[in-house]
Amino acid sequence: MCDRFLPSKCSSSTADEKRDKSTLNGWTVIVNTASSMASGAIRRFQDRVLGPSRTGIPSTTSEIWLLGVCYKISEGEESSEDADPGCVLDAFRQDFSSLILMTYRRGFEPIGDTTYTSDVGWGCMLRSGQMLFAQALLFQRLGRSWRKKKSEPPEEEYLEILELFGDSEASAFSIHNLILAGESYGLAAGSWVGPYAVCRSWESLARKRKESDVDHRSCSMAVHIVSGSEDGERGGAPILCIEDVTKTCLEYSEGETEWTSILLLVPLVLGLDKVNPRYIPSLIATFSFPQSLGILGGKPGASTYIVGVQEDKGFYLDPHDVQQVLTVNKETKDVDTSCYHCNTLRYVPLESLDPSLAVGFYCRDKDDFDDFCIRATKLAGDSSGAPLFTVTQSHRAGERGIAETSTVASSTEISGEEHEDDWQLL
Repeated sequence: MCDRFLPSKCSSSTADEKRDKSTLNGWTVIVNTASSMASGAIRRFQDRVLGPSRTGIPSTTSEIWLLGVCYKISEGEESSEDADPGCVLDAFRQDFSSLILMTYRRGFEPIGDTTYTSDVGWGCMLRSGQMLFAQALLFQRLGRSWRKKKSEPPEEEYLEILELFGDSEASAFSIHNLILAGESYGLAAGSWVGPYAVCRSWESLARKRKESDVDHRSCSMAVHIVSGSEDGERGGAPILCIEDVTKTCLEYSEGETEWTSILLLVPLVLGLDKVNPRYIPSLIATFSFPQSLGILGGKPGASTYIVGVQEDKGFYLDPHDVQQVLTVNKETKDVDTSCYHCNTLRYVPLESLDPSLAVGFYCRDKDDFDDFCIRATKLAGDSSGAPLFTVTQSHRAGERGIAETSTVASSTEISGEEHEDDWQLL
């Protein structure tokens, strides 16, 4: 989604390989890649197609929301971190640089029966999805307040998370296994797909990993897709059905418990050529949810992971850097993992995003999910008839697109039909 995809400043980054891509048919583009391009040509291409570079912090006075955490940097305002704006900015930068970055890799074992040993030019949406999923695991296992400390050895849980996303079939959430799980949704090595297909592929992969991993060491949470209909392709605001989420949790736990940690993915199409401005305030508001996992989004053929907002700008992690394969596991505590993090702040105007995107949320337990439902219902009610998605207790209550709060909230009803003409096929 970035306006320009320049190499990250992470220490082990390289930028000598990029892609020559077609942008036919928006998010369903099939990308033809070139194995190498001159760096200057890549940058000229990016500047021409994706726009000028935007780095740093857009405003020195407006608050920043980063995956559910607020950083108030204007002088004279109270801050949960520190009254000094400089300290608040330092805390924000440390938080941002602790998020897990996934980028193009080269030199891995071939994907399936293909000859692909790199995902340069076509794997950015898959890498963006890996970042969101890795962040959910990081929040689950180490907590939202976890920060990467340069002066201390990495935690074993942290290394185990990175190992899950290694570039081989042996790693549970590698692009090798994601492509295999998503074949029925159009995933294939060398092909570029959109956020809906990637969300469904993650749902499929998580289910397969749970079935093959008896102690749930790799996949320790359920995955649920919030869709407007069974096939997700009939338009209309997606409906979060509480009964469906409960069923997903029960199936995941095989009936042992009514509730488990759960990752909610909401594929959206919010306009035609770009995001309809009426949805921007709601997109911004989702980053204030404690359950926020950000947005998979970008421009046709160029996906990124949006992790924060300031005013109408979105901060993102960029997967378009090219790095050599790195082996990480809990036995390699001396390995340099700086390539899995980024210190460079990049942002993009939210209004420039392609309307096809996906929003993610992580709910730790039932109370967290109830809190999420209250917030989501209020957000839909404040959307002036253009909700991102609605909430209902059951399909019986939601047959007409009506959003009702669960038993933990009031009985407010919000119509989700008035502006269905703005919704397009996923």
